[in-house]
Amino acid sequence: MNYKEVRNLVVTENSALNATNFLIKLRSAEPLPLLKPGQFVNIEINDASEIFLRRPFSVFEVDYLQNTISIIVKILGRGSKKLTEIKTEAILSVIFPLGKGFTFPDKSDNVLLIGGGSGVAPMLFLAKESGLERDKVNILIGAKSVEDHINVSDYNAFGNLFFTTEDGSLGEKGFVTQHSVFINTLKKYDKIYACGPDAMMKAIAKIAKEANVFCEVSLENLMACGFGVCLCCIEPTVKGNLCVCTEGPVFNINDLKW
Repeated sequence: MNYKEVRNLVVTENSALNATNFLIKLRSAEPLPLLKPGQFVNIEINDASEIFLRRPFSVFEVDYLQNTISIIVKILGRGSKKLTEIKTEAILSVIFPLGKGFTFPDKSDNVLLIGGGSGVAPMLFLAKESGLERDKVNILIGAKSVEDHINVSDYNAFGNLFFTTEDGSLGEKGFVTQHSVFINTLKKYDKIYACGPDAMMKAIAKIAKEANVFCEVSLENLMACGFGVCLCCIEPTVKGNLCVCTEGPVFNINDLKW
């Protein structure tokens, strides 16, 4: 079992990225352990007696000098909505680091990182931490419209940014699997990584598998406890039914029964 701990972290920032996405930064009083792209934290929701379960969030950014962890919270229900209302200096109980992260690319690899919805956070973290030259990294981000996208221009330093929207208001119109950087250059990628809605990841996995391209996806199953006790996040795999929170959330698509 991976090392993990419970800490009380201080909220140092809570800022709106758009109407439904918020950046929350948390500071630890003690040095942070190593956190890998694809791993997540489980947060207890304060002052909400009707919300019993912790909520999982992918790690977005880590600053080891300032001992801060940043997450992107997308409002999807009562728990996430309550968290976006948190005030700075508030204390949150956080379990971390949880789960297994992505397989890091080799230095010679060309990679495609695909994020949708709350799946943008681990993709940007991976782009930053990969250590690859910028021209070897393509980052493809999908959303319904321009209003749903967040400003990720800072990540131009770590890869080439591409966008899709279902209404065509930003980037190419359609889904990520219809974008030219995906369908026209699929064979050039040594590795594809994805996180987002199930339908998006399954569509990516199907195409990548047919093209025999290495692909890992980060699943977003309900993960209440975060360490394999509650069995809420079971996923059928070729190795049997596995807990996403401990055996994942990152899986090679060849191990999934998709």
